[in-house]
Amino acid sequence: MTFVSHCLRSVLCSVACLSALAYGGQSNAAAEEPSSILLENVRVFDGKSPRVSSPTNVLIVGPLIKSISSTALSESDGSVTRIDGGGRVLMPGLIDAHWHSMFLATTPLVGLTSDVGYLNLLAAEQAKATLMRGFTTVRDLGGPAFSLKQATDEGVVPGPRIYPSGAMITVTSGHGDFRMMYELPRVIGGQLTRTEQIGASAVTDTPDEVRIRVREQLMQGATQIKLTAGGGVSSPHSPLDVSTFTLPELRAAVEAAENWGTYVAVHAYTSRAVRTALDAGVKCIEHGHLVDEATAKLMAEKQVWWSLQPFVFDEATNPFSEGSQEAAKKKEVAEGTDRAYALAKKYKIKTAWGSDILFSPILAKGQNAMLTRMVRWYTPAEVLIMATSTNAQLLTMSGKRNPYPGKLGVVEEGAYADLLLVDGNPLENIELIDDPTKNLVVIIKNGAIAKNSLTPAGRTSP
Repeated sequence: MTFVSHCLRSVLCSVACLSALAYGGQSNAAAEEPSSILLENVRVFDGKSPRVSSPTNVLIVGPLIKSISSTALSESDGSVTRIDGGGRVLMPGLIDAHWHSMFLATTPLVGLTSDVGYLNLLAAEQAKATLMRGFTTVRDLGGPAFSLKQATDEGVVPGPRIYPSGAMITVTSGHGDFRMMYELPRVIGGQLTRTEQIGASAVTDTPDEVRIRVREQLMQGATQIKLTAGGGVSSPHSPLDVSTFTLPELRAAVEAAENWGTYVAVHAYTSRAVRTALDAGVKCIEHGHLVDEATAKLMAEKQVWWSLQPFVFDEATNPFSEGSQEAAKKKEVAEGTDRAYALAKKYKIKTAWGSDILFSPILAKGQNAMLTRMVRWYTPAEVLIMATSTNAQLLTMSGKRNPYPGKLGVVEEGAYADLLLVDGNPLENIELIDDPTKNLVVIIKNGAIAKNSLTPAGRTSP
């Protein structure tokens, strides 16, 4: 073995050891008894049943729920933190199935021109705010969120669990291609765009390029792959009616993802874009607000997921300038929302909820309101089930690429202790979720208390 080879092997071994510690390996110093939390006198909404339990006690040991019982529970080993729930409702942490962790606190201009370190600092602050709104898990559908995920997993910064897609994969002039006209023409293998340099998106124009970019995301830790099969609202050169990837290109992505045991989700609004994706074997459609009934029926027959967002057009909160093509596209999409949900319900399509908030920390604060808006189409129980156990089922499609292979989105023994204690019953009054600062009195993620505004007596702090 050469000296260089020996040094390289030593470095790789050191990296492997550090990675093992960071992602679940234990050092001797960490071999101590896990902490315990005992939630007493709570009524449980388990994320699956449209009702709450009678007064119950829930014991958490380490990151998992150990016991749920109507009788008294105790934990003799290690320290126990007792929380008197006072008859409040304990429910699973919320899951947002379409989130963009890195692009909440930026405008497109800031995102394209700022140093990536600054973007990560902004994203870390938003991650904490997301957790404090009660969202303990997000599926990130485009952006360089790998470092943020690592930091939250290691406890460096507070935030939700992240299922990252990495760079959003697009085509020339597709949704996610933010180049200026002076940057044309594109040369395959040439200079990377700014969004490619920071890992926000990747422009591909052949099946071989698609394979490379998909594999690069998987190499970095992507749990699923995101492509843009049709036009989008925020991209300046991407009309909604345009179908982007060809069938061979989409099939290349699906094959590469399936080789890694995971799946492809595509951004698509129109019937043509969705049908091409279905023909390629895509397992999840993001958006789809403009599909016709025949396409919705085909989605049901193929048993794909429909990740829908409750988009409405509100002049007061519209982030795009009046009269712009982006504003017009947003309005067109919003006008299809009612029909999309009606079709999803009619054909009993597996439906996930997500918010898809971008480029505005002010809009990010409305994440909870976007969830409670769903009562326009569903009962409060159906809404909360969708945002917990149903969304959790979608997350399991990442197979062995799943970084959190335990149970999420439910309150049951053996599940991850990602929990919210609500001051009131959200199944009766879902608007309680709209004010997380006041009504989410306890937030627990991975068995650790992220927020507790109760006094020892179980009353809310003033």
